[in-house]
Amino acid sequence: MRSRLLPLLIVLMAGVLLALGFPLAASQAAAQQQRVVVDRIDDTTRFAALAQYVTARDEKTAVDSEDDERLHTLRTELARYQQLYGISAGVFYRDRTAMAASPAGWGVPKEGELYDAYLSALLGRRTHDPQQVWPWQRRKLAIASPIVRDGDVVAVVVTESPTGALRSRILHGWLLLAAGEFAAMAIAVLCAVRLTGWVLLPVATLDRVTHDIATGRMKSRVGTAGGPPELRRLVRSFNEMADNVEEVLEQQRAFVADASHQLRNPLAALLLRIELLGLELPDGHTEAESVKEEGHRLAQVLDDLLGLALAEHAGTHLALTDIAALARTRAASWRPVAERAGTVVEFTEPAPGLGDPVDEPVEVVAWADAVALSSALDAVIDNAIKFTPHGEVVHVRVGVDAEHAVITVADSGPGLTEDELARIGDRFWRSNRHQNVHGSGLGLSIARALLSQGGGAITYSHREPHGLEVTLAVPSSASAAYR
Repeated sequence: MRSRLLPLLIVLMAGVLLALGFPLAASQAAAQQQRVVVDRIDDTTRFAALAQYVTARDEKTAVDSEDDERLHTLRTELARYQQLYGISAGVFYRDRTAMAASPAGWGVPKEGELYDAYLSALLGRRTHDPQQVWPWQRRKLAIASPIVRDGDVVAVVVTESPTGALRSRILHGWLLLAAGEFAAMAIAVLCAVRLTGWVLLPVATLDRVTHDIATGRMKSRVGTAGGPPELRRLVRSFNEMADNVEEVLEQQRAFVADASHQLRNPLAALLLRIELLGLELPDGHTEAESVKEEGHRLAQVLDDLLGLALAEHAGTHLALTDIAALARTRAASWRPVAERAGTVVEFTEPAPGLGDPVDEPVEVVAWADAVALSSALDAVIDNAIKFTPHGEVVHVRVGVDAEHAVITVADSGPGLTEDELARIGDRFWRSNRHQNVHGSGLGLSIARALLSQGGGAITYSHREPHGLEVTLAVPSSASAAYR
């Protein structure tokens, strides 16, 4: 969930920052340009004041020496202005002829932004909002102001400014703005990570505890954690539900254990009377033997029920255990039983690792309850011997994967279908094809209960070309065993 929620929050925050950043960047560029425009307007206004009372087009047409002096002053100011700032400036009559211009020969073109500003000034409108200059545009900024005499526009002051410095300032401001956006984004991502962690902490804990309960660790509970109030209420409700479920299961286990225990004494007395009754029947009478056999089968079921109740109720005592030695011992213990059934139990030693002595048994150490694992392995080997045909072999081997030590028991029996594999291990379930085989259908259920107490598991798969392969896995590390 975190991998889906966190990108969503980041995308939303990035969208907000971009939505704020673009208008702010445009506003910043407009503010920088407006400063330049105001400066140019002030300059054109000053030049217009100098040129307002100049009536001569050149020195030859000057009315008097004062007029000639004003014209000379205007040209001097324009030339100095152009030299200092690199800005072209000029005063032009309505017919676009120059009263004064710098650099010499500079004039108003017949089209373009400068021409539009000139025409606008002829109509008495001063340039105040030219088109925005962007950092990637290499163009000049044109400003024009009208010169009004006796209510008429007699000439226009025009400036054409290079925009290199303006574009640099805009770009510099944008870089600072981008740096601020990146810093804000980094802070937002950090806050999003903390926020999702805070929100999802109860969910992650709830998921872990749910998995523990689903695998048989009924004592697991969700501790007090942070998060929104709704999730904290969910945690409390979950703990209450888990308490109720555990109580119901405890009552069920106690009932099964008590019932099994209480039924064993009457059943033993009943079997004794059946045997005594069989002694008084004539030879060749088979009904008493059938009744006695069914009684012993019922006694086996009661014993298995009691064993299952104890396996589910008993705690686990995990310790570092040599899994290979345990499997080797149990396989040897079942060989006489297998021989009586006409089969063979064969144990395959694990392959030695680097640095292990070749002539000594290899140790495979893992965390397990030795008694519980032995009982579970006994149930699996017993089941394999029952279904292995005469003369075939039951293979027992030990291995290691990423987080577990595994014991694999493979038989050469008829195997199971996919639907039967999905149901194997359920209480009292037995395949319809194997109803004639002695058993209660609880052995593998007991094995699963014993393993799950210590973080282990039991799985089933097909064995080629036929048969069943059962794998018992126990954790290799303490963290995996107790989580």
